Amino acid sequence: MEKIPMTAAGYAALEVELKRRQQEERQRIIEAISEARAHGDLSENAEYHAAKEQQSLNEGRILELEGYISRADIIDVARLNGDTVKFGATVKLVDEDTEQEKVYQIVGEPEADASLGKVSIASPIARALIGKAIGDSVEVVAPGGGKSYEIVDVIFK
Repeated sequence: MEKIPMTAAGYAALEVELKRRQQEERQRIIEAISEARAHGDLSENAEYHAAKEQQSLNEGRILELEGYISRADIIDVARLNGDTVKFGATVKLVDEDTEQEKVYQIVGEPEADASLGKVSIASPIARALIGKAIGDSVEVVAPGGGKSYEIVDVIFK
């Protein structure tokens, strides 16, 4: 099996979600199924079918989380340093067209969340940044079109 790189914080977040889904969500869904079952005819019971659907989605996510956790290659970002962009780096960029500043941290796929500034190592922006240094210009070809950025800072925290 292929290892999945992730930060220690990302790994911890996956463990918290797994624990919550196994201990809280699973129990809540079982109670909802039991309550819906008590209403009688299951073939026309929308509450029962909705609870079974929730159970299926929850169990699927539990399996997914267990897979990520078992294949995790935890990288301690605080031990990394340097001026070049690599996994775990927080990169400060300036859009060369709009002069707008953006900050992204390059993380593993399971912990990526663009709204929090965490981009997957497999994303177009991360692939364009890897190996580059402060002062370099990068061209990012993304689904929304091409963008040009200048790397202003590379931080490992």
